[in-house]
Amino acid sequence: MAMAESPKLAAMAGADGRRRPRVGAMLAEAARADRDRWTLWLPVGLGVGVALYFVLPVEPPIWWGAVVAVFAVVLAWFSRERPVLVWVAITVGVIGMGFAAGAVRTVTVGGHVLDRRLPPSTLEGRVVGVEPVSGGARITLDRIVHRELVPPDVPSRVRVRLAAKHAPPPIGSRIRMRAELRPPPGPVAPGGFDFQRHLYFLGIGASGFAIGGYATVAPPEPTTLMRLESLRLAIYHRFVEGRPGQAGGVGAALATGKRGAIPGDVLQAMRDSGLAHMLAISGLHMGLVAGILFFAVRGVLATIEPLARRFAIKKWAAAAALIGGFGYLLISGATVPTQRAFLMTGLVLLAVLLDRNAISMRLVAWAAAIILLTAPEAMLGPSFQMSFAAVVALVATYEHVRRPIASFRHGDGGRAGLWRLAAVYVIGIAVTSLVAGAATAPYAAYHFNRLAAFGLLANLLAMPVMALWIMPWTLLAMAAMPFGLEAVPLAAMGWGIDAVIDVARFVAGLPNAVVLVPAMPEYGIALVTVGGLWLCLWRQRWRFLGLPLIVGGLATVALYQPPDVLVDGRAKLMAVRAADGGLMLSSGRTARFTASGWLRRDALDEADVWPSSGASADGTLTCDRLGCIYRTAGETVALVRDERALPEDCRAAGIVVALVPVRRSCPSAHTVIDRFDLWRNGSHAVWLGEGSVRVADALAGRGKRPWVVRRFRQRDKTGDP
Repeated sequence: MAMAESPKLAAMAGADGRRRPRVGAMLAEAARADRDRWTLWLPVGLGVGVALYFVLPVEPPIWWGAVVAVFAVVLAWFSRERPVLVWVAITVGVIGMGFAAGAVRTVTVGGHVLDRRLPPSTLEGRVVGVEPVSGGARITLDRIVHRELVPPDVPSRVRVRLAAKHAPPPIGSRIRMRAELRPPPGPVAPGGFDFQRHLYFLGIGASGFAIGGYATVAPPEPTTLMRLESLRLAIYHRFVEGRPGQAGGVGAALATGKRGAIPGDVLQAMRDSGLAHMLAISGLHMGLVAGILFFAVRGVLATIEPLARRFAIKKWAAAAALIGGFGYLLISGATVPTQRAFLMTGLVLLAVLLDRNAISMRLVAWAAAIILLTAPEAMLGPSFQMSFAAVVALVATYEHVRRPIASFRHGDGGRAGLWRLAAVYVIGIAVTSLVAGAATAPYAAYHFNRLAAFGLLANLLAMPVMALWIMPWTLLAMAAMPFGLEAVPLAAMGWGIDAVIDVARFVAGLPNAVVLVPAMPEYGIALVTVGGLWLCLWRQRWRFLGLPLIVGGLATVALYQPPDVLVDGRAKLMAVRAADGGLMLSSGRTARFTASGWLRRDALDEADVWPSSGASADGTLTCDRLGCIYRTAGETVALVRDERALPEDCRAAGIVVALVPVRRSCPSAHTVIDRFDLWRNGSHAVWLGEGSVRVADALAGRGKRPWVVRRFRQRDKTGDP
């Protein structure tokens, strides 16, 4: 007599009667239960394709991604009777689409990138953008004419710094000036942020500064986009002049996205307190603008009883909010982050118009997919990563807590009391700040190497002021500007902004308000991303398998090993590791941006400066006017500032790092980094160990891509090596 099969054994067996591993059966069951969530992984597949495109060492043919996508379609067609193969084909096809999007975007926005420094010379171009900055303005020119450049070596656009004593030219005018141009800057350290890639996708192929003023060659003949930019600039000045001081600068940033009038100490306080997101126009601002317009229009229409009874005024309000949000998108500059915010807000309002659920993970997925297909390079930036991390985490949390919150809000009697509404509002801000802060913290650590320890407290105090006071008065001020009646709204807006700044300064001044974090490797943030998506996109218990990935990714911070020697690509600055783990810089005044980048990656606040002569406090560095000798880990490193030091240092040191060309042999040196290497390969980092030396440069790993400036050994006309 056969024994009856136990329920446990039956659960471990498949439909064909064959036994499956218990874990496999559980995962398969979870996947079936989460079948309605499979489509949420569409943008994830696109993102994988985009990532594969950008990590390639060489530029691939534009047709590669399209071929992969077509192959996947064919495979899915011939495998339609085998579901597993169909899903494999779909996955491959989506990845191919993401890859193709990256390749197409690179070709469509591509222009020539300047590969050498040009001496001061005559530059002529049309003004297409003006950005007020501290100490002047930054203007963007197109239709460039330069005597040192001939097509196709002329960049599509250049960005030039103009001194404060010269008023910016009108947008649309053609100007002539004397300017020095340089290639877009590379990473400040190996593995650092790629500024050349960032500027390439903005269409900017060179940057520099004007020497003196400019002459107008032709009066403004602006296009529609230029007129819109002129309007932005006019609104900016109305805010700054109508509310002088820090409040006007912040208000101008909230309205136009231009932050040039915000004092540096205010910016720092906002960053250190965790309120910097209020200054970057994103989903918060777009949501507030749309929400204010939605409820204002709906409230007004509700007072007109015939309309309220006969028509769907909720949809009318959604349409008005959609139009207003689009106007705000244009006035705020229509940058990629703002486009993303409008797209997500627009989808929510569209859902209201179509009687669909206004907040869902599916809408977030479609917004991400559209952005990845139209602007795939955005995925590499902190704005895309942090905003979508926050939104995905908030929607996932909302899906789990909305029923308990609704039950608490209405109470046992089904009515919402005032105290319950207030409690829900406070709890909502707290949960939103906590969830969004936790979701964005790994990306803040990866990109900025700092975390705001008291961000929750700052947001609890400042967010009600921003939502209920500042943004309504900001919108009212913008609406009153055509009539010259913005004085009162600007004054009221300023009171709220001053309160938020006071909160920022108070929180930033608390002990240990800022936590510095060393540089996280790329695979670390990738693990965090995959783990976070797994945790948020699924609903079944298997989503918790994402937690080990998140923890593992965060743990990679501990693997960071700071370099012992650093030198920047322009041969202006060097640094060495002190005995206590800090940095000692060759100068406290030169290349400050590079120095701040080095300190940030090492999770340091400040650095010492080399002695002009004599030994450092820890005894590892000895200097004179020609250079320094650095001794650590059994190695002697010569840090040469003057070529007259080379004869002696080449005989005494095993490693020579020179800011000047080394045109002689160094018989005692096994490693030589000179001005030629810095000019060709950018910043260098050196790691020293007992019996081992590792050298990395900023060019390594970036490949031969259109945005990477690659140089050759011969000299150019400017005298650069």
